[in-house]
Order: sequence, then structure tokens, then C-alpha cells
Amino acid sequence: MANSDCEIGIVGVGRMGANIARHLNDDGFSVVAVYDVQFETALGIASEVGARAHTELAEVTASADYIITVVTDDDAMRSIYSECGDSLLQGAQGKVFINCATVAPRVHVDIERLAERAGASSLEGCMASSITQAREGTLYLMCGGVRAVFEQARPILESMSTNLIYIGEAGRAAQVKALVNMVMNINTAGLAEGLGLGAALGLDLNVLMEVFAQTGANSRVLETDGEDMLNRDHECYFSADHAAKDSGIALALAEDAGLNLPLAKATKAQFDLMTEKGKGDLDKSGVAELTFPGRDD
Repeated sequence: MANSDCEIGIVGVGRMGANIARHLNDDGFSVVAVYDVQFETALGIASEVGARAHTELAEVTASADYIITVVTDDDAMRSIYSECGDSLLQGAQGKVFINCATVAPRVHVDIERLAERAGASSLEGCMASSITQAREGTLYLMCGGVRAVFEQARPILESMSTNLIYIGEAGRAAQVKALVNMVMNINTAGLAEGLGLGAALGLDLNVLMEVFAQTGANSRVLETDGEDMLNRDHECYFSADHAAKDSGIALALAEDAGLNLPLAKATKAQFDLMTEKGKGDLDKSGVAELTFPGRDD
């Protein structure tokens, strides 16, 4: 499939969806349709990539061969694939849906079933990266669903990512993504506590981070969030609200498996507290606002 041989629609053009649209357009794909619950947002990105902003989901399905969805949560995902009213499933025969939102694995399984009933195909494309990577086409992309659908969509997926992996049947990629984010969130909260305690002890935090980097305290989170925690720079790339949601998805999986995960529970409680304090729209690095002395108000 040459880049210009298929037409792409994108549903949910917030920061991630919009940057996926921009990248695919830059890479020669035809992004022809966009949709967002905030129509003005859809109009803005449509003007950038030469697409049409639609007010009906069914219009996106009618316009495109491949539809990428990047919505907020389980409820939003089920809403766009509703079996009644305006829905992506209307006239979906032969269409391919690539669902990139972080939602419960069960939702991906259900959407695949609904898509197949409508004569369409569904693939989960779980992203373990953030806004910058979406714009650059360097996502770490984990996919689940029918292998043949994955291969059919491979040119689009390869454009979006530099690390592309097929995990298995529907729901499996979402399980892996939930565990990735659970561990990332634990590491983030742990780093905030370590640096917060260091600050309380009067340690030089730059030296402390240097020591962390050379010892068992090192992590990818230290590299991405450490300086931001020190400088209170919490420009949002992955929000505390999303961290709480994703930790909740992992904890639901643990409950189903009969496991107790006390670290994941404590971490979710911290991000929930940020939301309660009106700080849920900060980047996850903002959890340091709860642990550094003199910051929490």
C-alpha cells in the first residue's frame, strides 16, 4: 500500500490525535476526515492537514478506509461504536479501525466483535509514548487483534512508530499497555518521594539525581521527569488524570487475577489526590507537588 492509496480518518484530535494527523499528512498519507466532540478543535486540525471536519461519526466512516480513534476512556470508546444512533459502525463494511486509546482490554475485545458484525475490522494500537513521539512518528506501538488486519494496516502503523510490535489477540496489547503504565506510574511516584525526601534533608538534588542515575535507583522516569520535578515544570505530556485512570485499569486486571498490588494502589491514590486537589491536568511529574516540602497547599 502506497501512502496515497488509502484515505484516513481520525476520531479524537486532541494533542495525541492531532499530532498523529499532522505526522501522517507529512508522511504522504491522505488524512481526509477528522472528528472531535469539540468541533472547533476538529476544524483547526482539518485546516492544517487538508481534511474535512465532520459533525457525525458515520460521515468519518463513509469518507475513510482506515479510521484511527484516540478517545479518552471506556465510555467514550463505547459511545463512538454505539449500536444505535450516530456511530462509526454505520456503513462500516470493509473499513479498518485502529484504536489507540488506553482503555480496558475488555473494551477492545467487544469493539472487535462489533466491528466484525458490521463487516469491518478492528485493531488495537496501544501507544507507550507521548505527544512529541506522535508528532515525529516515533511512537512505541503495541498492537492486538487479528494478525492479518495488523499486516494490512502495517504501512500506517510503521509510519506512526519506530518501535512496532504485534502482541496477540484483541485485548492483549491493552493488557501490556496497562502494565507499562502501572509500572511507569509507580516509578514516577517513587522518584517524587525520593527527591522530596532529599529536599527535606537538605541534599543537593542535582547530585542526588546523578547518584540515582548510576545506581539501582535509575529509571526512564528519572530521565524524563527528574528535572521537571525539581523545576516545577509540569507542562502536560501525560496527565495525572490519565495516570490515575491507567493505574485503575491495571488494578482491575489484578483484581480479576486475584492479586493484591499494594504499590499500584498507593500510586493510584497519589494521582487521585492530585485530581481531588485540582491538579489532575498537570503532567504526572506534578506528583512531586505532593511530596516536596512546602509545596502541597
